[in-house]
Amino acid sequence: MAKDPQLLCAKVDKTLAPVVDGLTGLGLSRSDIARLVSLAHAYFRCRSIVSRLQYYLLLLGSFHNFLRLLKHSPRLLSWDLDKVVKPNVVFLRECGLGDSDIAKLCIAVPRMLATNPERVRAMVACAERLGVPRGTGMFRQALRAVAFLNGEKIAAKVNYLKSTFRWSDAQVSIAVRKYPILLEKSKESLKRRSEFLFSKVGVEPVYIAHRPVILSYSMEGRLRPRYYVIKFLKQNGLLDRDLSLYTAVKMTEKVFVEKLICPHRDAAPHLAEDYATACKGEMPYNFRFI
Repeated sequence: MAKDPQLLCAKVDKTLAPVVDGLTGLGLSRSDIARLVSLAHAYFRCRSIVSRLQYYLLLLGSFHNFLRLLKHSPRLLSWDLDKVVKPNVVFLRECGLGDSDIAKLCIAVPRMLATNPERVRAMVACAERLGVPRGTGMFRQALRAVAFLNGEKIAAKVNYLKSTFRWSDAQVSIAVRKYPILLEKSKESLKRRSEFLFSKVGVEPVYIAHRPVILSYSMEGRLRPRYYVIKFLKQNGLLDRDLSLYTAVKMTEKVFVEKLICPHRDAAPHLAEDYATACKGEMPYNFRFI
């Protein structure tokens, strides 16, 4: 009530009751409607909220996803469905994106739905210029990465990637095609990972270019701790195969522990504790030889 005092002036029989009945008909519970009231503010007093919500529920797949989008974009319920939102959705579908992809894209970049359709077409063209064709698995990520970035900013980020990872034009193109979200990463984040991978792990630039997703993993929570474990096992003759860091970081936590920690309980009883300590950002004594 404090957020929207005029709610107290709305007519119950002509406005509030029909809205609540309509929302209930869409499957919303009383608690769902209460959450919507707190986020929709004045838009809750518009009877069109029912038809608008029905469209978004079908598009986004769930009321939870709708609330996530509404929290990021409070004006969501005022966007022009017929002239802006629906044309954008139709075009994105034509580009090969399913509704689940569109939902993920728009939750990550809410303005995508409300942007002038011509601007969305320009974003798609920009994503294609990166070498990511429509209909491919990486297209949604490419579109997210270039959304609302002009050509100058994209070129500057590509140049930074080339200098930081010592990539050629061909190599940076491969990396961006394989993992377009690289364009969203901060310079500090990229620099820290490049220094670690080059100076500690000793990989070559081309290795990273063909496996750019390795740059998405947490330094403290995954890259460093798992590198320490692999190094320790190799130096103590406990690893009977040539396991790369990339293979190790791709494993889920459960698989990594089962394959590389548990089998060495007798030979290295401290390993599990040391790994847990390293995941906290600390350097265990047994890993200090690295």
